Amino acid sequence: MFLKHSSRALRRQWRDSSRTLGQQLSASAIILRPSPPAAAPQCQLFQTPRALFHATRNLQVIKPVLLADIGEGIVECEIVQWFVEPGARVEEFSPLCEVQSDKASVEITSRFAGVVKKLHYDAGDFAKVGKPFVDIDIDGDAKTEDLEALTPAEPTSETAPSGQAAKSEAVPVHTTAPELRSDVPASTLPETVAPTAVAPERKNTHATFATPAVRHLCKELKVDISEVPGTGKDGRVMKEDVYKFSQSRVSAPAAQAPSPSTPAPNVAFGAGALSSPELLGTLGPQKETPMVMTRTQEMMFKTMTRSLNIPHFLYADEIDFTSLVELRRRLNKVLASPVMGGDGQASKLSYLPFIIKAVSMALYKYPILNARVDVNGSNGSSKPTVVHRSQHNIGVAMDTPQGLLVPVIKNVGSLNILGIAAELYRLQKLATAGKLSPQDMNGGTITVSNIGSIGGTYLSPVVVEKEVAILGVGRMRSVPAFSTAPGEENKVVRKEVCNFSWSADHRVVDGATLARAADVVRTIVEEPDVMVMHLR
Repeated sequence: MFLKHSSRALRRQWRDSSRTLGQQLSASAIILRPSPPAAAPQCQLFQTPRALFHATRNLQVIKPVLLADIGEGIVECEIVQWFVEPGARVEEFSPLCEVQSDKASVEITSRFAGVVKKLHYDAGDFAKVGKPFVDIDIDGDAKTEDLEALTPAEPTSETAPSGQAAKSEAVPVHTTAPELRSDVPASTLPETVAPTAVAPERKNTHATFATPAVRHLCKELKVDISEVPGTGKDGRVMKEDVYKFSQSRVSAPAAQAPSPSTPAPNVAFGAGALSSPELLGTLGPQKETPMVMTRTQEMMFKTMTRSLNIPHFLYADEIDFTSLVELRRRLNKVLASPVMGGDGQASKLSYLPFIIKAVSMALYKYPILNARVDVNGSNGSSKPTVVHRSQHNIGVAMDTPQGLLVPVIKNVGSLNILGIAAELYRLQKLATAGKLSPQDMNGGTITVSNIGSIGGTYLSPVVVEKEVAILGVGRMRSVPAFSTAPGEENKVVRKEVCNFSWSADHRVVDGATLARAADVVRTIVEEPDVMVMHLR
């Protein structure tokens, strides 16, 4: 059946194999038997050189991998760091890179096993969702549905040189300097022999281990993290490494070029003292340096810009924390005992879980504060509507090294005080490490901002989009006040007070409704024993 094909390659291979067989037969002087019918020699000659035919190698598939959607409404994210580089082999589910979007940091893993051919972005660039961000030479048989989710493969003629170029770049070239013998006098050495120059260390632009807090510090000090030698575990860059590197970079030029005419200021560098860059910035004319916003600042800029469309109604009230202070002291004493201690349970309570629970209890009576405004309408209606929500997902504003983050405690109505405290501790720990997931950040229905933990008595919180109210908690302070106990109205006692500042969307929330809801919260906080009657 092979003779029916008319391929030129097949005919050429047939002629070469026949010629080779004829030479072998003549060289070995083999006496051929009487030839059978004409078709037999052709069949024999065709079968003999069959081993000379070969199959081409299995072609691998080079596919650009698309950046999947990792959050609600996210169109781009920042490449924090790469864990791979061109030419590196990856396995299925092995990490490729770390991205940060919508105030959350996520690791992107590989869906296939293969070899990395190309990185479409560098660390610090913004990658578009749905666009290729890495090319992988896929090994083995990939699933059809997985390959269809990727963009069409590039031509082989283009991908091959790029792979070769990546491999050639990955191989460093070292130049060996002539060895200097210590037993030869320096005067006898030729003048062309120069001191051995130390080759500059190659920057690692792919996988530099550091927490987001350290990366934020590097951006503030204008330090390239790939140049900082890490002293932590597995070469992790710590904050102390960044400070040492920044100080050495500032002190090095000063040591090389001292200025004897201008005396240096006598400043003791210690806690609270100004650093050298700040001192230098106060001398000379005013300088303006444009700084690129961080990802957190960009999200805050967009969110607060949209909040300008909301007409705010402000309301403030003073809350007596005296009874809550005493209750918290008793509960913390009980939690410190070995009988009540346990895994997954908060070891110490703050005032914030009580405030969050009080807000949730007030939302049952005034559900309008847990709603959202749909300007475009719903169910085919073009009129604005108010959408009520059943669960109380309360966002808590947190101060982190990356900036302001607002993780969400889901379904507060079903949690008790200890459950709220445990969830607060978990979210605070993830926020400090920059490991909050998109699920921890989305779905908020109302926000509580405890700015009083830093300072300030009164504040004007800003209502964010998809919410209609926010509560700002000021700093608690001790003040003299008249007693409210019967028969002791003229007695001056010490009280612990705190100011609550509310803001609401005045398009749907009127002042009377907000005042009544704030009064419910005040009553529960001032008489925390009321919470016992509403345990779920």
